[in-house]
Amino acid sequence: MTTRAGSRATSALTGPAAARAVTVAVAALLAAVVGAACGPSSGSDPGKIVAVGAENEYADVIAQIGGSYVAVSAIMSNPNTDPHTFEASPAVAATVSAAQLIVQNGAGYDGFMNTIEAATPSSSRRVIDVQTLLGLPASTENPHLWYSPTTMPRVAAAIGDDLAALDPAHAAYFRSEVTTFDGSLAPWTQALAGLRSSFSGAPVATTEPVADYMLQAAGLDNLTPWPFQADVMNGVDPSAQDVSLEQGFFTGHQVKVFVYNQQVTDSLTQSLLTLARQDGVPVVGVYETMPTPGYDYQTWMVAEVDAVERALAAGQSTTRL
Repeated sequence: MTTRAGSRATSALTGPAAARAVTVAVAALLAAVVGAACGPSSGSDPGKIVAVGAENEYADVIAQIGGSYVAVSAIMSNPNTDPHTFEASPAVAATVSAAQLIVQNGAGYDGFMNTIEAATPSSSRRVIDVQTLLGLPASTENPHLWYSPTTMPRVAAAIGDDLAALDPAHAAYFRSEVTTFDGSLAPWTQALAGLRSSFSGAPVATTEPVADYMLQAAGLDNLTPWPFQADVMNGVDPSAQDVSLEQGFFTGHQVKVFVYNQQVTDSLTQSLLTLARQDGVPVVGVYETMPTPGYDYQTWMVAEVDAVERALAAGQSTTRL
């Protein structure tokens, strides 16, 4: 499975050169994983379940449900870096290989996790692959699954079940926390309903499909064509025709808000931001990695919806949370 990180990192290479680069990278990672498996466990905490979230939003949900009975690490957790270019290190390999419970996104987003897990097999390790959990095909185009309001309740339930299996003495606690978590999502679903009620069908533009599932749930109309979004997501230059179409959304005053990936701002994104501002279109920066400190998954999602609502209702831009 090719990760988005790999597609960006090797986008300048083609044919045999690209194949050699990927082979070398995988070989180096496997060597690091084997070395990590032979050394001391990473992140061990006696008496606690050792858990890993490939993305910090998943790690946050594990922590909320597991409470003091889990020791949780997040692999991708820096909102100031581009998660597309993430490269697994020996330290990451050690952390993942020691985990008893792993939650990863799948859908080609964090395929390095599969490499590490395969190199350090464990019959007792439990892995929740969110793409698989949701029954989504390998061809799923938009991997930002956590932005869909239907995703995390399913993930939370699976986390509760796996924690209960790993620590049966506290099964009732874990399942109670799942119920609490589900209830805590109400402000987000209410905010989405309010946005849909007030602005259903409002036209928006995006750089890439980071928040597309959320925009769809709010009933907004994303005019940016999929090939443009996919090219930006994968670090490929969009066609001149698609760039011209995107620019026309601003110069022609066809959209009410411009939603862009705050963590990936290349020259194209910067030029579109400038154009949007010149033409009076408010901009909203959204995140792939949960901003910290100050947010958990629920408040992060509410903040993203609130930013879009302010843009539509008052023309207010939000570039950072």
